[in-house]
This record gives sequence, structure tokens and C-alpha cells, in this order.
Amino acid sequence: MIRISTLLLAVLTIFLTNCAKVPLTGRSQLKLISNEAILPMSFEEYEKVKSGSKLLNSGDELTMVREVGTNIQKAVEKYFSDQGRAGYLTDYKWEYNLIAEETVNAWCMPGGKVAFYTGIMPVCKDETGLAVVMGHEIAHAIANHGRERVSQTLAAQTGLNLAAIALGQGASSLTGEMILQGAGAASQLGILKFSRQHESEADELGLYFMAMAGYDPQQAPSFWERMSAGSQGAPPEFLSTHPSHKTRISDLKENMPKALEYYNASK
Repeated sequence: MIRISTLLLAVLTIFLTNCAKVPLTGRSQLKLISNEAILPMSFEEYEKVKSGSKLLNSGDELTMVREVGTNIQKAVEKYFSDQGRAGYLTDYKWEYNLIAEETVNAWCMPGGKVAFYTGIMPVCKDETGLAVVMGHEIAHAIANHGRERVSQTLAAQTGLNLAAIALGQGASSLTGEMILQGAGAASQLGILKFSRQHESEADELGLYFMAMAGYDPQQAPSFWERMSAGSQGAPPEFLSTHPSHKTRISDLKENMPKALEYYNASK
């Protein structure tokens, strides 16, 4: 009984001392791995995806992806700087690429490595529509959803190896596949998706981030309606673990007043 109590106390201590807070929402999340450990592997996996994909090197769509991404990135950096937390993004290495593939998808790896697929561009339609997706993906990186997902996967796969975690050796258990799982990347990579909790949180933060960058958040519901209409009964990969269409629109409307405050302040 004493040994079991000691073990439970150790597990509780690990969870209490290895937690972080998501910016803006304040939600507590599991953090068994530091960004110092996960980001280098994230960047390495991103390079592998690039080398195995057909990247567009020019064109209006690529220009739009990079301009919108940079605009939202700068707005987010300004927000954190204004909050006295510029150091939060120190290790991020932002990059935006467009992959020539008719997959209706986009994703962002830990540390700000973004990929869009040409298949999602017609649904975006314009810069504002693209900003809805870009804000959502950047939100995954800012909220450290990848790190949280990897921490959850590591905890499950190692059975909470208390000694390893306590000694900070969890990083040695990381694999490229776990990093990709944490990115919620494209389905053809055989990757697990983010949870609905992560997706809803990314919707909320993404709405704020696009607004901070001067993109009208009131256009966000229209984008998701187009995305839903194009699914032809089955949700596209990008929506496979997202909240229902009705729930998403309702949540966007609920968060719209705060988003409009950011939007008006950006002018």
C-alpha cells in the first residue's frame, strides 16, 4: 500500500510539475518535453517532408501564403512583445511553403514550420480566407499543441517511466513519427490528428491572430462554410477531427466580439 501511494504521489508530482499554460486561453497542458528538445527534431522532419514533396517555388499563390503567414507571424510577435513575453517565441523558426498536391489540407509543425497544399487554395479563395487557415495553423504552434501531443504520446508509450521523466531523459524516446503526429500533418504520412480540444482552441486563437494582423475575422465563418460544402458528405482530412460545422460556427460567433477588438486595434 505504501509503495502504491508513493508511486501515485510520484505520478501526480510529475504531472503537476510538467505542465504549461496555453497563451490567451490559459488552459493547462502536459509538458514532458521541452521545446529545446522537440524543435530541432521538428525542423529536421520538416526538411524531410520538403525533400519528398513537390514544392512551388514561385507564383501568386505561394506569394500569398508567405505574405499572409508573415503578416500573422509579425502580429503575434508584436502581441507577445507588448505582453512582455517576447522570449516565448525565441526558438521559433518560421517558414511557409506550398506543396503542389490536391490535398485539401494545411499544417504547422512545432516551432512555426507551415505547409499548405494547393488543394486548399480554391477554398481559401482570397487573402482573408487564407488568413483563417493560417491563423488556425499558427495557433497550433503558439499553443504548443504539438509538444502537448508528443508529451501525451510519450507518456502512453513509455507507461510513464518515472525515472526517465524525472531525469529529463524523455527526449531520448522521441522519434520522427512522434514529431509528425504532434504536427497533425497530412494523412498520407499516416499521421494521427489533433484532438477536437486542440482544434477548437486553434479556431479560437486563430481567429484572434488573423484579427491582430488586420484580417476581418467576420469572414471566418464563410470560409468554414465553403470547406464544409466541398466535403461531399464526408469531411475532408483537414476537418476529420474538428468540431461539427454547427459547433464551429457557434464558437466563432461566441469569440467574435473579442476578435473584433483585436481587429479594430490593428487599424
